[in-house]
Formats: sequence, C-alpha cells, structure tokens
Amino acid sequence: MKKTLRIFAAVGALLCTLQSCNAQKTVVNREVETSAGNKMLLGYQTRDQLSKLPYSEWYTPEYDSYTVDKKAVEELRKQKLSSYNLLVVLGIWCSDSHREVPRLMKILDAINFPENKLTLLTVNQKKEAPGGEEGLYNIKLVPTIIVQKYGKEIGRIVEYPTTGYLERDLLEILKKDDTNLKELFK
Repeated sequence: MKKTLRIFAAVGALLCTLQSCNAQKTVVNREVETSAGNKMLLGYQTRDQLSKLPYSEWYTPEYDSYTVDKKAVEELRKQKLSSYNLLVVLGIWCSDSHREVPRLMKILDAINFPENKLTLLTVNQKKEAPGGEEGLYNIKLVPTIIVQKYGKEIGRIVEYPTTGYLERDLLEILKKDDTNLKELFK
C-alpha cells in the first residue's frame, strides 16, 4: 500500500513539473529597442502604455482633438458594444495606428467600455507579434480592430474606417450581427 502511494505521489509530482514547464507566460507591456535606438512596444499591452512617453507624443494630441459622433456613440450604447470583446492590433511605428487608436479609445471612453473586454496587441514593422498571433488573426495591415462575440469574430475594421468614422463602422458591424441573430430565430 505504501509503495502504491509513493508511486502515485511520484507520478503526481512528475505531472505537476511537466505542467509547469509547459505553461506559457504572457508578457504584458514589453518595450523593446529598435535597431535605430528607438523604443517600441511589442506584444500585449495595457492601455496606459500609450499614455507614456514617447507614445504619448502622438497618442494624447489625437485623443484630445478628436470629437466623437455623439449620435453614433449613443447608438453604440443601445447596441451594447460593451457586451462584445475588442482586439486591437496596432503598430507603434504606423501613422494609421497613430490616428485611429486614440480615436477608438476616446469612443470607448464615451460609452464606458470595460477595460477587461479590450485587448491591445502591438506588432513590429513586419506585422509580427512575439507569440505569432498575427497568423491566428490573419493580420495584414494595422491597425486592425476585431469585434468578437463569444470568442468568434463578427467583424473587423482594417487600417481605417470605410465610413470615415470608427464609431459608424463599429455600429455597422453590430447591426449586421443583430440582423444575423434575427435571421437565426425566424
């Protein structure tokens, strides 16, 4: 009996060791230095990283100067954008990201979008993330804003909004999702 217990204990310890070796840690707020000696964010980020130097030099003025479309924002509240998850893939080096990401953050602030439903992923100039997530999400251009519901993509905005306004493009995605749900239950 004691021998059997020791074997089970040894097997359990071995499994725990193997599990911990295979567990991957997600590094958040990784900042790297480029070959030109500049700082660059790479991988998953918290939103407050964008408010720090040198990123705040482009983030803060764009955020402050953007005027949200109040009617579209009110519709986003009604459509419950807050019940969706957003993945934003951006390049710190990208002028489109410099323009669109601060605008998106201002829109999200206007509707009190929950921080835990927002994921920011920064990529390098080759549009690669440290964990290879660009392949998983089929990232070709940045910024890419992916709207997800129950882990499934329901729409995306790539590089810039087709309507000229992020809030209107987001609204179109949500309305399309709402239409698809109504079709399912006919």
